[in-house]
Amino acid sequence: MADLERNKQTVVAFFTRAFNDHEPADAVAKYVGSKYIQHNPDTPDGAAAFVESTKKLIAQYPELGVEIRRVIAEDDLVVTHDLVKGSPGQRGLAGIDIFRLEDGKIVEHWDVRQAVPEQAANGNSMF
Repeated sequence: MADLERNKQTVVAFFTRAFNDHEPADAVAKYVGSKYIQHNPDTPDGAAAFVESTKKLIAQYPELGVEIRRVIAEDDLVVTHDLVKGSPGQRGLAGIDIFRLEDGKIVEHWDVRQAVPEQAANGNSMF
């Protein structure tokens, strides 16, 4: 049970450092293992590619931030349900990120995102 909580804390700290503090290289140094397998089709494999793509995103959106709404852990996986905003006034992108950890370090990542609509077909929030 302790590993699940530690893994959840690692993922939240990684997200916070990379996207809210705008320090992706430091996030990688602290929280990513010796390999980083990327399943997002827009980003190449490897920690260096994550750092470079995140730096470009931050340059494009200087007020970039992530709000983590839920964190779920099972076995070696941590899942976040999150909201990514390029600036505080945007509706943003709702997302699910899945991280696999080995020995307390992030080694693999998957994600899916969709725009938060101005109006939904139902009365439910995406969160």
